[in-house]
Amino acid sequence: MAMSFRNLICLALTLSLSAAIPAAAKPFVPDDDLVVLERLPEKTDPTLALLKRQRTALGKAPDDAALAASVARRAIEAARATGDPRFLGQAQAALTPWWTAADPPEAILVLRATLKQSTHDFAGALSDLDRILAARPADAQARLTRATVLTVQGRYAEARRDCEALAGRALELVRTACVAGPASLSGAAADAYRALSDALDRGAGLNPALLAWGQTLAAEIAARRGDAAIADAHFRAALTLDRRDAYLQGAYADFLLDQRRAAEAAVLLRDQTKNDALLLRLTLAQAELASESQDARDAYDRNRSDLDARFDAARRRGDTVHRREEARYALALEGDCRRALALARQNWAVQREPADLRILAAAASATGDAQALASVAAWQASHHLEDVTLAAILGGAK
Repeated sequence: MAMSFRNLICLALTLSLSAAIPAAAKPFVPDDDLVVLERLPEKTDPTLALLKRQRTALGKAPDDAALAASVARRAIEAARATGDPRFLGQAQAALTPWWTAADPPEAILVLRATLKQSTHDFAGALSDLDRILAARPADAQARLTRATVLTVQGRYAEARRDCEALAGRALELVRTACVAGPASLSGAAADAYRALSDALDRGAGLNPALLAWGQTLAAEIAARRGDAAIADAHFRAALTLDRRDAYLQGAYADFLLDQRRAAEAAVLLRDQTKNDALLLRLTLAQAELASESQDARDAYDRNRSDLDARFDAARRRGDTVHRREEARYALALEGDCRRALALARQNWAVQREPADLRILAAAASATGDAQALASVAAWQASHHLEDVTLAAILGGAK
């Protein structure tokens, strides 16, 4: 039986978190509850207004598991949509009574696993998900979330098995997209793209957020295969469906930067300065445009200074979630190749997505580290990873 749209939205949310959230900074917790950091736009966003009301109700009944799960789920959705890590802090706060519990309600376990994933506690996330699936092997949401974590870790065969187990338990697009992720990274990119494209064609009328997720994944697969025009069309289709999605904006900005379309990337992200990952991409685009005018140079200098302060604050907090972005910043904007390589290695030890491999390869190439380059090439070869950007980096290093 197909899952309800409510569950499908949550599933699509869970998958998009794997790339969107790791780039975000660790939530800041002030010492004084009276400190006002910023006014969130509850008055203009009905969803955020509802979240605020639910949080108020939860404050009066903190042990209400159903209400806590609803608050956490809505806060995670807000984090995905806005890229604001403070919503992740709200989600975790809602789950406080069960955060270290050995046997919390299953709905809490899934949400706890999602939040652990967002802070790179992949072992903790898998432990929670394994517990759910041991009791309920047919739990589609837990299986999809586990597939996501396994894919981020580069454990593609295991991830595909979880995705294939969704047959008959999820809509075709959900199962096909789930399989397409790890398959496209392990030697079957063409088949994965074709199956996903067909599923998208047959999925007209589904929830826009779900379709946007599928279009984004199709765009990324096409981009890695070197089909720039097709990738661009998928990205634009996804933006038409869900322009607010922070992960989508970052993925499209990366594509535009790779295509030497910095001006378009800057326009796409010009108002996205609160999200650290998007601010990095905006600043990278502005670096390409800084010589065009004094205003462009001033904007670049301002945002680069802001980024530097944010990374410094994260280091002081002991935040290690954003190492990929910091490595990219060190390499492309600071020109500190050795620091970039050190950060990229630390990041690769935790998560192994194509972007993680690219920054490792780029930093290794910049420093001339033959051992690191050899390890990147070995990973690409052993997994039959098709990625034209990575291939160009490795080819230029020879």
